[in-house]
Amino acid sequence: MSSSIHLYLDLLKRTLSGMIQEDPSIPTAWRPESVYNVEQRIAGRDWPLHAHTMIGLDRLDNLQCCTEQVMRDGIQGDFIETGVWRGGACIFMRGVLKAYNARRRTVWVADSFEGFPPEPDWHEDVLLVSQPEQRHLAVSLEEVRHNFKLYGLLDNQVQFLPGWFPKTLPGPVSKLAVLRLDSDLYQSTMDSITPLYPLLQPGGFCIVDDWNVGMCKLAIEEYREHHKITEPIKDIDGHSVYWRKEHA
Repeated sequence: MSSSIHLYLDLLKRTLSGMIQEDPSIPTAWRPESVYNVEQRIAGRDWPLHAHTMIGLDRLDNLQCCTEQVMRDGIQGDFIETGVWRGGACIFMRGVLKAYNARRRTVWVADSFEGFPPEPDWHEDVLLVSQPEQRHLAVSLEEVRHNFKLYGLLDNQVQFLPGWFPKTLPGPVSKLAVLRLDSDLYQSTMDSITPLYPLLQPGGFCIVDDWNVGMCKLAIEEYREHHKITEPIKDIDGHSVYWRKEHA
């Protein structure tokens, strides 16, 4: 990696996560304080008040490693995130493509842009959706598009898939090199991995943001068992995991 690419991507990660601005946190039940905490932000353990991603620096580093690896190895396919919040992780993936002048890949931005489904089927999903702070997860398509524009990264290599996953996925997506799941709920996770994982090419990466959420983890474990997926799961930051697909 050239020094200019390294500097650009490092600055992009620190800006997207609010570290440059020392952006304070949204108070939540599990983290009521609102002051900026650099360790929490690196680990993605708080919800920034204004920044465009909450996944933290460690998970952004992982995303950079995965996207760069598939490009180095010539793995065909696009990049997608399911559940994008303010769009930061997708903005970063587009930034990686821009930095390497990679013009033949698309970043797919999949979200309801309305927050969680209003009436989830699973009891544990209902408990999560009912938490008052979850209202902060509803970010409109117009706001996410605007956030891409702020970084000069909204173009035809960014495509949006607005709506509930059962109705929008896989849509026009045909091949994937990086699949990032950030769907929180059991049903939303299952509704995204089921149509998309078969499109992930051998050598591509599957990243699960919400491995620490019991119902998300259950959905992933059930899907892997049902489809006899044996590639080892690797920890990212004690919160999220990933694996590299070896077989079609």
